[in-house]
Amino acid sequence: MFEAITETIPEHTSTILGIAGLLFASFTSLFSVVNPLAAIPVFLSLTGRFSDQERVQTAKKASFYMFGVLITFLLIGTFILSFFGISLAGIRIAGGLIIMRAAYSMLNPEKGGRKLTKEDEVAALEKEDISFSPLALPLLSGPGSIAVVIGFATQADGLTDYLINSGSIVLVVLVTYGILRLAPISAKYIGPTGLNIMTRLMGFIALAIAVQFILSGISRYYGIVI
Repeated sequence: MFEAITETIPEHTSTILGIAGLLFASFTSLFSVVNPLAAIPVFLSLTGRFSDQERVQTAKKASFYMFGVLITFLLIGTFILSFFGISLAGIRIAGGLIIMRAAYSMLNPEKGGRKLTKEDEVAALEKEDISFSPLALPLLSGPGSIAVVIGFATQADGLTDYLINSGSIVLVVLVTYGILRLAPISAKYIGPTGLNIMTRLMGFIALAIAVQFILSGISRYYGIVI
């Protein structure tokens, strides 16, 4: 029945739906792991001594650096794997474990798993420019998000897939910039409880992504079709 329905869909419409589906899936996967909502309290605490203009500039630079890190690993991730002799199955399983750890920390924030330690935050307070470290790396584009974009690269079949995944990175960066720029307002109206609920929701999505990464790696290694 499904095949009969798809045969009635024009080819160009099917292509558009496929592109939209991949863009949505990659955006959702990356956004849930980056989780800029959870970065709001840290961003506000680290920029508490900044003026409004300096805070906006810091958010802009952090988002730019975040884009640079993620797009770099999307483009050269597979070459890095080839250089070290790491199989695609291995990187998917390893990436899934990294994302699972990040997801667990989002689901259970009271048990640790912070992207930044207290020592990192104290050291950042003494820095004049915190846009690259610790904001862009590791707060926004940490090991989990890097594992996701490398996963994108391993699943890309051609230039179109790379362009779509690059587009999802751009969208995540733009949304992240908007969230950081409006951080004072968001923190005021959403509140700690709302941020905690959203973080746990993102954690659940990230956990599902991690499981899928691991299953994909296992199925690829053993040649099993899931």
